[in-house]
Amino acid sequence: MSSKRSKAKQKLEPLTLEAEAQQVLDQLWEEQLIPFALNVGKITKEIDGYMIHFYDSRMHTARVPLTEGHPFKDLVRTAVLDRVARLSGPLAANRIIQSK
Repeated sequence: MSSKRSKAKQKLEPLTLEAEAQQVLDQLWEEQLIPFALNVGKITKEIDGYMIHFYDSRMHTARVPLTEGHPFKDLVRTAVLDRVARLSGPLAANRIIQSK
């Protein structure tokens, strides 16, 4: 029974910022809104937000400003899409753009 309790406890624990950000990145990739899959390396705290550091040479970071009243996942989504929009070079020409 102790294994069932530990599994239940794991489900109740909140996700880390890295895990939440990775879920957003996976969704953006599945929705074909970013030109390549990204993996979170680490997230560092800044005075007015967070910096997401990626394990990718094409895009190193994305700055996530904190905005009160907005979920972290929404802020990550906006920050990554904004950062991808500023890519230059061959990736910019191949970027997938979907209008809504």
